[in-house]
Amino acid sequence: MSVKAFELVPAVERDLLMGDKARINIECIEYCGKHLYVGTNDCFIHHFLLDEVTSSKGKLSYSAQKLLHKYLGLKKPVAELRAASALERLIVLCDGIVFLIDMVTLESVPSAAGGGVKIRGVTAFCVNENPVNGDPFCVEMAVLSSKRRTVQIYMVYEDRVQLIKEVNSPEQPCVVSIDGYFLCLALTTQYMILNYNTGASQDLFPYNSEERRPIVKRISREEFLLAAPGGLGMFANSEGASQRAPVNWSESVIAAAVCFPYVVALDENFITIHSMLDQQLKQTLSFRDGHVLQDFEGKVMLASTKAVYVLVPLPLERQIQDLLASHRVEEALVLTEGAQRNIPKDKFQILHRRILQQAGFIKFGQLQFLDAKEHFRKGQLDVRELISLYPLLLPASSSFMRCHPPLHEFADLNHLAQGDQEKVLQCKKFLISYLGEVRSTDVVNGCRDDVDTALLKLYAEQDHDSLLDLLASDNSCVLTDSIPWLEKYHKYFALGLLYHFNGQDAAALQLWIRIVDGELQDCTRSGLYEYIVDFLCCSSNMKMVWKYADWALRKDPTTGVHIFTKRPVSKGRSEVNPDEVITYLGKHSQALLLYLEHLVLKRKIQKEKFHTHLAVLYLDRVMLLLSESPTDEGQLTKAREKLQAMLRESSLYRVQFVLGKMENCEKLLLERATLHGKLEEHDKALHLLVHKLRDFPSAEAFCIWASSSRDPAYRQQLFHLLLGVYLDGSPPGKAQGACGSRSEMEIAAVDLLNRHGEVFDALRVLQMLPENWSLQLLRPFLNRAVRASMHTSRTSQIALGLTRSENVQLLHDRLKERRKPILVSEKKGCHLCHNTFSEPNVVCLPGGVPVHIHCAAQRVRDSPTKKLLTNCSKHT
Repeated sequence: MSVKAFELVPAVERDLLMGDKARINIECIEYCGKHLYVGTNDCFIHHFLLDEVTSSKGKLSYSAQKLLHKYLGLKKPVAELRAASALERLIVLCDGIVFLIDMVTLESVPSAAGGGVKIRGVTAFCVNENPVNGDPFCVEMAVLSSKRRTVQIYMVYEDRVQLIKEVNSPEQPCVVSIDGYFLCLALTTQYMILNYNTGASQDLFPYNSEERRPIVKRISREEFLLAAPGGLGMFANSEGASQRAPVNWSESVIAAAVCFPYVVALDENFITIHSMLDQQLKQTLSFRDGHVLQDFEGKVMLASTKAVYVLVPLPLERQIQDLLASHRVEEALVLTEGAQRNIPKDKFQILHRRILQQAGFIKFGQLQFLDAKEHFRKGQLDVRELISLYPLLLPASSSFMRCHPPLHEFADLNHLAQGDQEKVLQCKKFLISYLGEVRSTDVVNGCRDDVDTALLKLYAEQDHDSLLDLLASDNSCVLTDSIPWLEKYHKYFALGLLYHFNGQDAAALQLWIRIVDGELQDCTRSGLYEYIVDFLCCSSNMKMVWKYADWALRKDPTTGVHIFTKRPVSKGRSEVNPDEVITYLGKHSQALLLYLEHLVLKRKIQKEKFHTHLAVLYLDRVMLLLSESPTDEGQLTKAREKLQAMLRESSLYRVQFVLGKMENCEKLLLERATLHGKLEEHDKALHLLVHKLRDFPSAEAFCIWASSSRDPAYRQQLFHLLLGVYLDGSPPGKAQGACGSRSEMEIAAVDLLNRHGEVFDALRVLQMLPENWSLQLLRPFLNRAVRASMHTSRTSQIALGLTRSENVQLLHDRLKERRKPILVSEKKGCHLCHNTFSEPNVVCLPGGVPVHIHCAAQRVRDSPTKKLLTNCSKHT
């Protein structure tokens, strides 16, 4: 693919060089500073002064002034010219002789010993541009001899030459180039690298020099360009390896030069220019009768047989812009990165970033979004350049101005898409993705408002799920710009979030309430009512909470009360006074009940007024259900269960007050019994349960509940009381046979004894039972009583035996201790309480340890055997 990298500019026209002499041809050229030397086939050297001239339009041209010409007197063409500017000498090869002439006068330089400075029998020579000798007034030169297969290394001084090294080659060399100690030679049949210092050599590849003249060109430190078979330009370093891919030039190339990053090749009719970076042909120039091609310190010069030209490289930025203009992004980037070595670091970074940004917009215009994003990222694009393509996305308050010169050719997204809505949609999706990625990076520093506002508008327009995430997190959306956009797309819930983020909670609530009430249509958020409740629950603005809680409670008291029941408690946050809440909820009975349940049952607040209030509300609910006709049995059962649980489990409510409210209600006998139990009026409670309610399981459950936190004697007393109620209520008479029937009370009494026999005092029970009861009925009870009595008796005997054994052991220890003195002093302490002794009266423990008398007595009282004996008095 073509690109204009060079322009061919005439330097020395034919008329100025040779006038009307048709047979004179250019053989070689040399350029040093502004001085151009031309060698011709008639053995003349012409000296010109070249000046660069730049026109008003920036076009470069050359003005040549002929200073001198000199005939060398050898009647042969001047084959080669090389300048040694430090010596002010020209090294000339003519008729197989190398000699020196003065650069100014063009006169031959005599040697110090007399006569001219000459080297004879030379076919070619080259100057070492990377000399190993540190002498600045000395030039190193490699010379090929015409008679021997050798390469000679000379040191050239101002008035003499000195041979310092001669190395042999396997074949006769015809072309040579040198860099440091390394010689690159074109032999008759191959190329090779030769280290003239160590003698080490490396064959490169074959080449037939008889078919075509070989090319060997030093292009950089220890790197050479060679003409290879098949029309290839090969690169080789001093180790014989190639670190660059070859360029594919023509078979008829006669000369080559390098002007980084390009390889310039000359054949009979054309100049071809290839990139060293991607090996592609970039430019072709027509050039007939081409004869010489050389590069002099970055300036490429050519000569036909009659005139001299300069191949002027176009500015690199212009080349890159031309590539970008033709949408050749990859080539432009390769050229930019390859030119890094020739551009100062700071300038290159600026250029590279801009090229990447331009490349990104080209890829963006081609809808190649992945490549575009990568170029934007590497080029550190000001993201507003991209946002500005989308009409109305930047906020009105933005001060952004597009880069100048512009990075792209698009006026806006509509211009890019040319009315294709599918393209517009794809571009918007890309921008959403790109902004989402960069908004949390340093790329948006200083323009976060613009980015977040643009993202909000895109989310709203595209109905994107991330809109709420954006507004619920830390953001910099411009409120005044965002409000009309969110209203336009009916994103009222999102607008409320934006109000909230900007500290306008009241405005947010008003908007959300209008959505719930149906005044505004927005289905973005399901369960918005619950969200409002949670919002009020977490709000620290109590004035606003009191204002909007009434709406929430009227809407749904069960959920609305969460404003107060689920309110988080944290340090530095004042807690709502429950009394204020209860007063506020007075007109919302269901919410009040739920709030009191929260205080009493969940938070376990131990205040009589809350417990009493809750119990009364439970009772009122039950009474209301009882008064309805027909009665909803399901709701009544649940309500009574709550009331009964409250009456049983709480001990803080006013029992007499609650009892007074249900005293005459015959349908709440179970609840009344519970209240009598709270008042320790167990006989009344059992009377209600047994005689009025005739609910024997509830009577037994009452005894268990009423004695749950009391000692065993209290429980025994309650069960004896219940047994007495059963026996007093059964009609007197004889026990009947198996086929007869027993009174309901007798059956209840027998079941009670058989189920809870371990609670009763068996002797007392036997005294209470009617004499005419069958022992068969009481068999389970009596069996259990006998087993318990036997167990208690045996346990007492074991304890007695253990006590006697302990006593014997103590007597034994006492007898032993009587023979030993017991030392007691005011400085000695009791082993049990660790206090010192104040009197000589002590008790001696086993081992001769003195303790206080009262400490020893306490120890005896606390001993396990003593406790066991104390609890074993109820056996028969």
